[in-house]
This record gives sequence, structure tokens and C-alpha cells, in this order.
Amino acid sequence: MDPKVWSVELNDGHFIPVLGFGTYTPEEVPKSQAVEDTKLGIDAGFRHIDCAHAYGNEKEIGLAIQSKIEDGTVKREDLFCNSKLWLTFLRPELVRPALEKSLKELQLDYVNLYIIHYPTALKVGNLHGHTYFASCVRMSINLHG
Repeated sequence: MDPKVWSVELNDGHFIPVLGFGTYTPEEVPKSQAVEDTKLGIDAGFRHIDCAHAYGNEKEIGLAIQSKIEDGTVKREDLFCNSKLWLTFLRPELVRPALEKSLKELQLDYVNLYIIHYPTALKVGNLHGHTYFASCVRMSINLHG
């Protein structure tokens, strides 16, 4: 795929591929599958890799990206990688550590785009030693009740 044909030029001269490779995988899918699928996506020509902390597989996506860089399929600058800030990290002092964790998991020095996963903060609580998300529970009751 010609990156210029399948991309949109931004006002700063950089390009963003219009078609992204989503990396969400359900819990029942082995994490190793995310590595293989991402490698296949890059081999097929995807250059926009869409990641998120909430997907729980950034380490595996990072392994796939590094593998494709090491075997010469792509260079880092060929890829447009994004990740997403999860709802419980929206407080200003939590944003940078969350980004740094994603970068470490992805084995990248930078992401091309870092966005808020959902523009609604959740309050983290603790119930009998288990973390829960109070706002999420109320939302579920409203949606399904």
C-alpha cells in the first residue's frame, strides 16, 4: 500500500493512515494471538496500529511491532501508533505515568497519538479488597435496568 494514497495529510505535514489495525482482543483469546495477528496486519500493509491500555495487550502488540522492525518489514517512522488513556487516569498527575506505562509496554519511545479512551471519568472504589468502578456499575444499571 502506498502510504500517501491511504493517508490524510495533517496541517503539520505529517500523515495519518485512514485505515487502522485495531488490537482489541477478548479475554478468551490467548494474548499470543495478538502478537501473531498484529504481525499479519503489518505484513498486510497496515501502518496505523490502534492500541489501548484497557485492551490489556500492549506488551504483546509491542512485541509484534518490534519483531516487524527487527526483520526489516517496517521502520518505526513508517508506523502511526496510538494508545488511549483509561478512565481512571484522567487526573492530571496520573496522565504522564499512564502514558509512560503504555510506552514501556509497547517498547516505543513515542506514540503518534494519545487520546482519552472515553471522555468520562470513573471513580475507583474498593469493595472487600476488589477494585470496582462505581460509575460503571451505576451506568450498567441505567442501561440494563
